[in-house]
Parts: sequence; structure tokens; C-alpha cells
Amino acid sequence: MNAINKPVNIVDVTYAQTKASVNTDALGMREMQQRVFEQRDAQHLLVKAPPASGKSRALMFVALDKLYNQGRKKVIVAVPERSIGASFASTTLTKHGFWADWAIKDEHNLCDAGSSAGKVGAFIKFLEGPDAVLVCTHATLRFAFEQLAPESFSGTVLAIDEFHHVSADTETSRLGALLQDVMNGSDVHIVAMTGSYFRGDSVPVLSPEDEAKFTPVTFNYYDQLNGYEHLRSLGIGHHFYQGRYTDAIHEVLDLDKKTIVHIPSVNSGESTKDKIEEVGRIIDAIGHVVSTDPETGIISVRREDTGEILRVADLVDDTDQKKRGDTLHYLSHTASKERDGVDIIIALGMAKEGFDWPFAEHALTVGYRASLTEVIQIIGRVTRDSPGKMHAQFTNLIAEPDASQGEVKVSVNNMLKAITASLLMEQVLAPNFNFKTKKFDDDEPAKKGELKIKGFKEPSSDRVKQIVATDLNDLKATILQDDTFARAAAGSVDAETTNKVLIPKIIREKYPDLTEEQVEEVRQQVVVDSVIKNGEVREVGDKRFIKMAEKFVNIDELNINLIDSVNPFQRAFEVLSKSVTPSVLRLIQDTITSTKIEFSEEEALALYPKIKTWVQVNGKRPDLRSDDPAEKRMAAALLFLQKLKQNREAEKAATEMGEPS
Repeated sequence: MNAINKPVNIVDVTYAQTKASVNTDALGMREMQQRVFEQRDAQHLLVKAPPASGKSRALMFVALDKLYNQGRKKVIVAVPERSIGASFASTTLTKHGFWADWAIKDEHNLCDAGSSAGKVGAFIKFLEGPDAVLVCTHATLRFAFEQLAPESFSGTVLAIDEFHHVSADTETSRLGALLQDVMNGSDVHIVAMTGSYFRGDSVPVLSPEDEAKFTPVTFNYYDQLNGYEHLRSLGIGHHFYQGRYTDAIHEVLDLDKKTIVHIPSVNSGESTKDKIEEVGRIIDAIGHVVSTDPETGIISVRREDTGEILRVADLVDDTDQKKRGDTLHYLSHTASKERDGVDIIIALGMAKEGFDWPFAEHALTVGYRASLTEVIQIIGRVTRDSPGKMHAQFTNLIAEPDASQGEVKVSVNNMLKAITASLLMEQVLAPNFNFKTKKFDDDEPAKKGELKIKGFKEPSSDRVKQIVATDLNDLKATILQDDTFARAAAGSVDAETTNKVLIPKIIREKYPDLTEEQVEEVRQQVVVDSVIKNGEVREVGDKRFIKMAEKFVNIDELNINLIDSVNPFQRAFEVLSKSVTPSVLRLIQDTITSTKIEFSEEEALALYPKIKTWVQVNGKRPDLRSDDPAEKRMAAALLFLQKLKQNREAEKAATEMGEPS
């Protein structure tokens, strides 16, 4: 039998199946497309929406309006890779109620095979010619721009798909530099689209100044999944293993589910460095190979437990490019439309962007993924709505740190970051609340989806309202990618320091235009939203209670001080403590506490009142050699402040000595 160990899920969300995100209006638009079309007059649009929400068609609607009603002459659509170009092929929109069709001539589809020089020539010819629509890759756009002036894009609509490939670091991102030049040197209209606006390298997509020029339209994961017809629930979990992952994969490979297996990069610690052998071992975990179809490359494997034949696609073996091409063609043209076309896909780098297999139910990913973008793209592969699919599951198979190996620190860091990435996904996938200030105990009761909190600061400006409405998840991603937060999540940084020092510091860096009052308003939104979404809500009679820091609190008695006393990302530690052995947990804690943690003066001073209280309660100074991470950190902060005081006194003495009498 194929024994399945249910992974430890961090996220378990159930959705209402309202059908709102899949049904269309009189113009043939789904809910997300309607939201985008409402903002069609904006010069620069930033559309953040999950995979399969209909971004390609939303662009078609807006671009056609700009061509017909806003005086634009041409539309250029740039996609990251050739395969995604098919999403923007000619489409008959009039039969669904729209007033024009999306039409593109074959010679203006530059996502087919051919030399880059030829495509650049075709791009320049298009700009000079009468036709209105062109599709190309990001690379072709960059190469063409090298031969063009920014003003060449005047009168155009430039649509950039998978916009997270852009970076504000114009020194290293040619696409980012191009965008900046075109925005400053022409009257271009831009439509930027992404399913994952935050990048994995923590470099912002746009500078704050450039981002302020965009009108954001956000359709979040919760909006999308709650409005599905078939998919009812989603789980995100982890399974930890020791040794080789190929010896543990059978523990989580559920052969009854349509599955995408993402094996680790050959450069990662989880890889055995022989990807072909890894695929062989995964197939062995499924059963016995019966045959391989010579036309499609699909491998028929007989299950050991039921005798059923499963169809497996191998996208890892690239030694025979023709065979691989045949398999990809079969997947995109047959398996994407027929439920029985394939059962398991084994992939290395594919199946993240622009790959449509709506029947996929389980994404089994081996190893930590450094990029949050990649995690979200992978999860997006299994969250498409499809008949017969009620539950979608993402499982991350992660190596436990081993004290006998030299890479303990790296392994611990990877484990923590994998879990904090899942915590971010919980924030993205959970229902949104609207937070209000509770002024008096006899305030009118909160409306549906609203929470009232004593001492809470509501947004006082349009800028803060915009950040709260569209940027909260991006901000949380920035916070969770900060190295300190891996340690905070594991409990080595206290809640007060996390909430009152670290989070405001990151907000100031991300939004330098905010006043201190506005920083505090955004900070409260981040902390409150994170804590509430992490909390378990229970109803007892007519009262509702929320679990925070192992205690249930009456929702009607929530106040900002109480919420600030909770580490918003403490669940990571709870997951670890339930999922690994005590010895591994101790190894993780020791690794974290042994890491030299640099203090800022601001952080150390913020801890000082807490240290004084601790000394009064315990009758001694905190010990740097303590087993308690919080005590250890207070001791380190005290040492830092003492050294700081000594340095300042030495500087003062030196100054006084040097003064003439």
C-alpha cells in the first residue's frame, strides 16, 4: 500500500464557492476583469491578480478601449517566455458581448522560433507600420529598445506580463531601466500584470516614486478562490525528512491525486546531483514502468497497491529535445483539456509560469524555494478551478538539519524561510477584515467582515489607505524576507521588538515618503492583520473568541496593546515544535541563538525598559549563556548599550582633552 503521511498544514482555508470570480457579465467580463476595466482611463495600470484569474483577457479589454476610445495607436505585449505568448493570441470577444475583437497578425506574434535579430527588425517595422497589436518576449523588447529612442513609444500601450521580472535596481535589471526611460521619455500608457508582485530577491519591483505613478487594481487570492465553482478548500503544509528525499517521497506522494512534483535544483543541498536517477526513484515510488509512448513520451506506470495504470510526464530529462518537445506539446494540447490525459508531472524548472493544467490537485515541491514569487507561482498551478476538484494541496518536502553535517546554519535558515513563506501565503489566502477604532464599549456592533479594536489608529490619508488596500501583502513579504524575521519567527526576538522596532524600520525603508504618524498607522495595520489572520476563531454562545499567543480573547475586548504583545509570526515556531523531534528543535534553537545578532541603537534602547523589569523580577542581570533565547537577547542588548555608553564617554573625554584651556 502507498502509505500517506498527511503533511503538517500551516494553512487550511475553506471557501464559499460563490461563483463570482468565474461568472461573466453582459460584456463577457469576469469579476477581476470588470475591476480592471473600471480603471481603463489610467495612464499606468498595475494589475495584481492570481494565476487563472483572467489577466490576459483583462488586458485585451483595456487595450482595445485605449485603441478605439483613447487615441492610442499601437499595443505592445511583452511576456517573459515564448510559451506564454499563446495567452495573447487572436480572441473573438464579440461573441461574449464585447464590442470589438482582439486580433493579431501572425507576423506580429514574435513568440515563435526565430533569431533575435529578425525579431528586432520585425518589432521596429511594426512601430513604423499601420498594424495595431504585437506580442513579443521581454528579451525582444529589450533588444529592440537598444535601437530605439524612448519617444518611439509615444502613442503606444506597453503591456508587461509577469511584471515581477522587472526590478527597481536599474543597474542589474535592463527591463527596469527600459521601463524607467520609456516612462520619462514618452507619453506611453503602461499596463503591468503580475500574479506575484513581490520578487524573491527583496529588490523592489519599482522605486516608490515610479510606483506612485501607477493606479493599482488588486484582485487577491481570497477573492479568486472564494468565487470559484468547484474548488472548496486549500491546504499548505510541510513534511520533514532526513537523508535523501527520494527515500521519503513515498510518504507524501498521494497517487490518487493529480500531482506536479518539483524536484530540487541540482545546485541545491537537497539534490543528489543526478536528476535522471532522482526521476527514476520517484517512478519506482509510484510503481513499475509498463511502457513509454513513442509519440508523446508519456510513461505508463502500474501502481503496486491497486494495479491501476498511471500516466507520468517527465519534464526533467532534457537529453532528447525532440522527445521533450513532444511531451510538452501533448501536455499543452491534450492533457490540459482531458482529465485522463496525465496523472503525474515530474518537473525541474517548468510548470511554474504559463503552464496550464487545471486538473492538478497537489503540488509536491522538494526543497526550500528562495523566491516567494516561485512559491506562489507553484501554488497557482493547483488552485485553478476544475470540475471534480474540491481540494488543492501544496506540500513542501524539507530536509531536517543534521548536527553531523557542516551546513547546519544554512539548513536551519532554509527551513525557517520555507515556513515563513507559508505563513505569508496564509495571509494572502485568508479572508480580509476591515479594522475600525472602538471608541466606547457601547459602540454600535461591528458590521460583517469588520473588527473593532480599542486604541487602533485608522488610516488618516489617501496614501495610507492605498497602501492598506493594495500593498499589505507586498509589505508582509518584504518583512518576512528580512533575515531578522527568520529568527523572530523562531522565538528569539520578542514580540515588542518585532512589532515596535523591526516592522516600523522596514516600513520607513519601503515608504520613505510617509510621516512617523503614517508609519504607525501602517504598522498597526500590518501587525493587527497578521495576528488576526493567524488566530483561531471560536464561537461560544453569542460570543466570539480569538486565540492569540496560546490564549483565547473575547473579540469584543481586543485592544492594540494586547495585539502588540503577540509576535505575528510565532506560528512558525509552533509548527516546528509540533513537526520535528525535540533534538532537532534544540539544534534549530541553538543555531539561531548562536548567530551573532547585530543591534541597532534604536532596537537596544527599545528593549531597555523590558530588561529593567526582568532584572527587578529575577533579581539578577540576564545571562548571555542562558538557554532562554529571550533572556539571551536581553543580555546581548545590555552588553551593546554598555559598549555604546563606554564609546561615547571615551569620545567625550577625548574631545575635552583636546580643547584649549
